[in-house]
Amino acid sequence: MAGDSGKFETLVRVGYFSRAVLYIVLGVIALTSAGRIGEGTQGIFRAVEELPAGTLLLWVLVVGLAAYGLFRLASPLFDIEHEGSDAKGWGKRIGHAGSAIAHFALAWTAFKFATGSPSGGGNGASQAAAGVLSVQFGGLVIGILGLAFFLAAAAQAEKAISGKFMRRIAPNAPDATRWLGGAGYLSRAVVFVVIGWSLVEAGFLSQGASNVKTLGEAVAVLAGTGWVFTLIAIGLILFGLFSLILARYRIIPDIDPSQGVPSFRTT
Repeated sequence: MAGDSGKFETLVRVGYFSRAVLYIVLGVIALTSAGRIGEGTQGIFRAVEELPAGTLLLWVLVVGLAAYGLFRLASPLFDIEHEGSDAKGWGKRIGHAGSAIAHFALAWTAFKFATGSPSGGGNGASQAAAGVLSVQFGGLVIGILGLAFFLAAAAQAEKAISGKFMRRIAPNAPDATRWLGGAGYLSRAVVFVVIGWSLVEAGFLSQGASNVKTLGEAVAVLAGTGWVFTLIAIGLILFGLFSLILARYRIIPDIDPSQGVPSFRTT
């Protein structure tokens, strides 16, 4: 079991590294290439592909993003982060399930680029939304998902302000961790609001699936906001740097419940 736990932890840390690459590339693209940021998630992975050893890095992202998705999926299934089974705990665990789905989708896109077969026009999010909207009560499902993104945005902002995320980080992490995480979570909160609103428009206001925004497209929506856009882009880069720190210093709870409660639950 100890060996399996070590492998699991390694995969999760690769996942945090992959998330770091994703957000750093996203922020840099936002600051330097307005056209590419409009391509959404496809533009992010295309930029990674063009880096030196880009294909190798894409494969790292495939493994890492899938591993991070599994880590988040372990929360609703096994309560690996000991959130509890009350309403608040289940709210966080369901949010982690949504994060798992999102990262599996990102891993799939990275896989398509790594194998040289990226999809054509449109984005995966709008195509998936179109499928949901085509069934009975599909609009309700999409709209509720949008409301969930609003709640996730509020949670991101709360993390940024309270600094509670530091309880899950080893005490020997760099001194800048607190403010890097705070700035990054605030930027993510804004992006989540944009994604949530696009889902509400598609689901409740009948604006169509093509209105649904991916991560990159949500950032592109903010491009006309001047200095606000610049701050958001910088914040996303800082979130990437914060994720690099997490790849090394994040306390990864053991999936084996017999190992006891993670240390961050006792602080």
